[in-house]
Amino acid sequence: MHIAFRADASIEIGTGHVMRCLTLADALSTHGHVCVFICRDHQGHLAELIGRRGFEVHRLTQEVQGVWNADDSPPAHADWLGVPWQLDAEQTLRALAGNKVDWMVVDHYALDARWERSIASVVSHILVIDDLADREHQADILLDQNALGEQIKERYRYLVNRQCGLYFGPQYALLGQEYRLLASAMPERDGHVLRVLIFVGGSDPHHLTERYLDALATPLFKHLAVDVVIGNNHPSPEKVSQIVDRRDGARLYLGLPSLSALMVRADLMLGAGGATNWERMCLGLPAIVVSVARNQDSINEELDELSLLHFLGSAENVAVEKIRTCLAPVLRNTQVNSAQSRAMRGVVDGNGTARLVKAMEQISYATP
Repeated sequence: MHIAFRADASIEIGTGHVMRCLTLADALSTHGHVCVFICRDHQGHLAELIGRRGFEVHRLTQEVQGVWNADDSPPAHADWLGVPWQLDAEQTLRALAGNKVDWMVVDHYALDARWERSIASVVSHILVIDDLADREHQADILLDQNALGEQIKERYRYLVNRQCGLYFGPQYALLGQEYRLLASAMPERDGHVLRVLIFVGGSDPHHLTERYLDALATPLFKHLAVDVVIGNNHPSPEKVSQIVDRRDGARLYLGLPSLSALMVRADLMLGAGGATNWERMCLGLPAIVVSVARNQDSINEELDELSLLHFLGSAENVAVEKIRTCLAPVLRNTQVNSAQSRAMRGVVDGNGTARLVKAMEQISYATP
């Protein structure tokens, strides 16, 4: 099959959409399928990273040409696109010119059914990756790996065409195969916390990384070894590096292709919501989590209610002392940590990407 991905990364958007598409593209490639990416040239785009992973990238420019009608009902995140959706669709069609496309994978909060209908004539099938349930879609598959409650599942049913297959929940979480392999070989965790992993995403506009490090800078937590990972779009890597250098037993990593190895040896993660939740849960790693985007609040709240993580709230409202207050009892409650680890591993088995690839193949091969 030939598969095109339409996803963007930027300082504002973050890197999660592109990264989960890369995970799916890697899996499709191992099955012999050909994948290309179409990405807008935002500040903080990941075109070079995509190219290093072996995929062709078509970069869309920000320049707006011609006269475009005002959109009277734009999606909530329309500004993330950078241009009118009609122009984005036109540029996408030009990027696809002459190429047979079996699947278009769309992972973008600024695109909806209008965009999808406008490119449907040149692609056989459309797969939408979403977790907002705030706009209509026209697709063959809609994936929301964060959809847990029945209420949000019902909301989608009124936002998609009748023929659209709905794939919901962490059983379809897009994880690299290394998570499945490591999870199958890992023993149960005993709940003792001696090493902490800090990672809040590819960008960190709220400087949450520094707050986590400040929270650990107290004699009570002096014994903890600390691994810190920041993405290529972090706004102040020099400052983070200086803080890490001042702490014994701390190490900084920049732009890792996977967190799996560090997650295996960590005992606790200080992080953010998003796709990292499912990676961490697959490996049974307990975590204290802060939302760095509004759309992360509901899923983090639900996971907290299920005792699958410790949720502190949105980044704007989380002070260093609040992190410390949560962290101290977590270090003491080894039995709770161990039980939480077992529960997490029961929710995410690491086979979600393979399940989605199989579904795409079955639909494509069944089409005359």
